[in-house]
Amino acid sequence: MSPVQRVAVIDSHTAGEPTRIVISGGPDLGYGPVADRVGVFRDRFDSFRSAVVNEPRGHDAVVGALIVPPVSARAVCGVIFFNNVGYLRGCGHGTMGLAVTLAHLGRVGPGRHTVETPSGDVAFELGEGGRVSIENVPSRRSRESARVDVPGYGTVIGDVAFGGNWFFLTDHRGIPLERRRIEPLTAFASAVRSALPRGGITGDDGSEIDHVELFGPPADPANDARNFVLCPGGAYDRSPCGTGTSAKLACLHAEGKLPPDRVWRQESVIGSVFEGRVRETGGAGGAGGAGGAVIPTITGSAFVTAESTLLIDGRDPFGHGIP
Repeated sequence: MSPVQRVAVIDSHTAGEPTRIVISGGPDLGYGPVADRVGVFRDRFDSFRSAVVNEPRGHDAVVGALIVPPVSARAVCGVIFFNNVGYLRGCGHGTMGLAVTLAHLGRVGPGRHTVETPSGDVAFELGEGGRVSIENVPSRRSRESARVDVPGYGTVIGDVAFGGNWFFLTDHRGIPLERRRIEPLTAFASAVRSALPRGGITGDDGSEIDHVELFGPPADPANDARNFVLCPGGAYDRSPCGTGTSAKLACLHAEGKLPPDRVWRQESVIGSVFEGRVRETGGAGGAGGAGGAVIPTITGSAFVTAESTLLIDGRDPFGHGIP
């Protein structure tokens, strides 16, 4: 009999976007900076990533997270986020999901806590009723009004910004930001993302831009804008996207449209909302670069939806997922 690996997970959703957090049964990645342990995960245990989030156990929209021991004594844990195709520098909605999961496990209570991510330390404030605020890594606009030729759509103009991941932010081109238009929105955003490397448009130091954010007017006049975010792997973000909202706030601040501490209400394509604000920093821009960085705080709600044990049977030809 082949051994069956048992993996304990807790599922949650943040503003509609799912997160699956591995709380036991994951690989031992050793010790050191979380960014270094991502490399160990990718090189030695990538089949585990696929087993957790891909079909037949998961689906393209699921973001996975592996809790790892922190380096700093002031952090409650380290975390590595991953999805159907690879690894994420950071994940705002996933950090909110991590916060309510840790509270569900009795590992944290209300108040401020710090977690280590591949893009830097992220603080979260745990409130009542699933309410979570995250203080993200330094975020900034790297390039304004970049032009890219997109087959079938012509020239597309947008900004390049870092909010924990690299984003290309552009107008929605008249495609309604509605759930019934997910297919054309995905087609447009996918075409833009594919065109970026051909046009030589990258993040700092040649970093790949793996997220595309389309923005437009809100459906609810109480909010400031609505977005559609295409994630690596082809799924769209059901939430307004924590790192994407951070990138948007950085662009707005760079344009002089968002003063410090003014609240920006960002709708997702399904109508869920994050509230964001920024504070200025004169320090280094972290992974997003130096100069002009802001520290975004993003607030939303997350809820635990399931506790389960995944079984990975060595005899199962799809035991490690369908890539």
